[in-house]
Amino acid sequence: MATATVDIPLGATLTEEQARAIYAQGEAAVVFALLELAQRLARQKAAEAGASHQTPAPPSGMTPPYLKPNTSSGDGKKSRDGKKSRDGKKSAGGKKKPGRKPGHAGARREKPARIDRRVEHRAEVCPHCGGPLCRCSETRTRYTEDIPEIQPVVSEHVIHRDWCPQCRKKVEPVVDEALPGSTLGHRVLALSAWLHYGLGNTLSQIVEVFNFHLHFQLSAGGLVRMWHRLAAILYPWYEQLHREALASAVLHGDESGWRVNGQSHWLWCFATGSLSYFMIDRSRGSPALLTFFREEFGGVLVSDFWGAYNAVVCALRQTCLVHLLRDLEHVEKYKSPGSDWAAFAKQLRRLLRVQTLIDTPWECAQARRLIKRLRRHQGDLFTFLDQPAVPFDNNLAAPKGYPAIRPAVIIRKNSYGNRSPQGADTQAILMSIFFTLKKRGHNPIRVIHHALKTSLATGHLPPLPQMAAADG
Repeated sequence: MATATVDIPLGATLTEEQARAIYAQGEAAVVFALLELAQRLARQKAAEAGASHQTPAPPSGMTPPYLKPNTSSGDGKKSRDGKKSRDGKKSAGGKKKPGRKPGHAGARREKPARIDRRVEHRAEVCPHCGGPLCRCSETRTRYTEDIPEIQPVVSEHVIHRDWCPQCRKKVEPVVDEALPGSTLGHRVLALSAWLHYGLGNTLSQIVEVFNFHLHFQLSAGGLVRMWHRLAAILYPWYEQLHREALASAVLHGDESGWRVNGQSHWLWCFATGSLSYFMIDRSRGSPALLTFFREEFGGVLVSDFWGAYNAVVCALRQTCLVHLLRDLEHVEKYKSPGSDWAAFAKQLRRLLRVQTLIDTPWECAQARRLIKRLRRHQGDLFTFLDQPAVPFDNNLAAPKGYPAIRPAVIIRKNSYGNRSPQGADTQAILMSIFFTLKKRGHNPIRVIHHALKTSLATGHLPPLPQMAAADG
């Protein structure tokens, strides 16, 4: 479109007659006038913004951008905005550049060890222009892995009943592919229980996965009843874990809230690097602990400062120093400590002269509260200095350093506890078994499937497997 000029002045003094005169000059004149007015408005807003601009206050602890040094970013140093340059493995937006550093081998999915099917692909015509192709011998190989369409395998068992002259009755062989009177196979039972008690999926989610993806029709009530049967069969494993926990050299204890039929209960966790034992009890006090510790414990009990653990008779104790330091931070954040709190907290963080700290008459109420804790556990603070296998906290030797009770807490948040005491017992038994199998490096589905078949065939449950052999 050809450029146009408008002799009429544009601005706030423009009258209706002048606007009609511009309109009479044609489309080009109207477009030119509108663009001119838009540019003037933009310049005016920019000038007003520059005159009234105030630099916002940065968040606490941050240096304002206008005070940061204007360093070069060509050699991997920080640029004007404080972010590393491209050579420093950080982009202008502050995010780390994806991929490994130069010179390091890339990480990718390994080539499959087994090929189930081969498919050849060849274009009939050019996918770009649709023209004919001249055939070549060049090829390339690509691998894909996927889950096949799952169709449940339905087995009809023809069971022969024969007469035993010695027993004088008819007998039949044992079907070891499912529990007696059940139509659900062992793999369905083990997989569904693992999804619920091992991974924390809700009952409704598991039913949907089986009904829609696996094309296996299940009901929530029937599934829960089968889980109760599974817990009863695997109960000897639960008792085995109890015995192994009591025989361990170092045992961690922790507890968290739980709900059973809407009433407050407590989930107790006792764990080592190779096992997790859970029990759900109405009590958070010594009665629950005395249910677990039926006699004197010969190892080192590692716990927080909860007073109920004092009822346990054990050889040695280690109280969690992290809990003690965490309590200091809580007081400083949410309480109003007294005048001598700063000196008290400084000495406590050093944890060197505990007796002097205890003997000092502190005025602050929060300090006196923690002094009572130190006086009660004075002999349990530094056991880790004499026992190399004992840590100074009650975080367990779990994957990624997580406490063993944390996955159970996540399960509680998903399922809101249990609806009955029987459900709580099943929860404790199966959760203990699945978490222990995970720690020991076993496939839970395969282990439980084998255990159920063996139990039906021989009448005896095999022992819970120990740590799996390391690869290589």
